[in-house]
Amino acid sequence: MRSYDDQNIFAKILRGQIPNQTVLETDHSLAFRDIQPQAPVHVLVIPKGPYVDFAHFSAEASEAEVIDYMRAIAEVCRLEGVEEDGFRAISNAGQNGVQEVPHLHVHILGGRPLGRMLQPASA
Repeated sequence: MRSYDDQNIFAKILRGQIPNQTVLETDHSLAFRDIQPQAPVHVLVIPKGPYVDFAHFSAEASEAEVIDYMRAIAEVCRLEGVEEDGFRAISNAGQNGVQEVPHLHVHILGGRPLGRMLQPASA
């Protein structure tokens, strides 16, 4: 398991060192608008704890953190109005997953048709 870097941008947002456009804050989670949105709705949902990726979070987070995080994701979808027409929830992990920030985050994208998630690999 990779070690957590407490100087990553999301850790700095959680410490209040970098401003964000908050959509939702709970005891264990923070949701905010992506600064480079890829869809009309593009919100990032992060746990407040120091978790590198979804596998790390799933293995080590407390039951309260897991429940809070999952419900925060659902609440963001409700608040952003994407439940009816659909949305995509993406969590990248590690180098092959093209994770850019080493802090668990789920992208909630919606508000328009999003197309295929992945294209078939070339032979």
